[in-house]
Amino acid sequence: MAKPIPLGTRGEAQETVDFKHTLTAHHPDLPPVYSTPDMIRLMETATFLALQPHCEGDEITVGTSIHIEHRAASGIGAHITAEAVLESFDGRFYTMRVSARDDAQEIGRGTIGRAIVSVGKFVEGLRTEDARQQAIKSIPR
Repeated sequence: MAKPIPLGTRGEAQETVDFKHTLTAHHPDLPPVYSTPDMIRLMETATFLALQPHCEGDEITVGTSIHIEHRAASGIGAHITAEAVLESFDGRFYTMRVSARDDAQEIGRGTIGRAIVSVGKFVEGLRTEDARQQAIKSIPR
């Protein structure tokens, strides 16, 4: 199991808004501003970077919940910084307080939940579930 993770553990991720990060990249009628999914992805990266150094062996953290407000727009060329801070935990489930800022202001905030999993056990569980689904499909109806 992961090493103990102290409350207040922090992670940070940064990027510069490029066309591919904008709403326009998804649909030409939308404005060229930083998209909410890209902001959340950057926040998720910050949470991963905060917790990963505490994982052992084949452990990683995976997202379990997202509660985010996107509060301000950022255009192409804006430098975005996402920060994650460990707020609480319950067993292997962690709640991270997240925020994102551009060069001028906070653009988003909220919480992201993550859980520690063993990659080997996770992949084996997927294989077992896949085999179960295949067996169900082969039952004559």
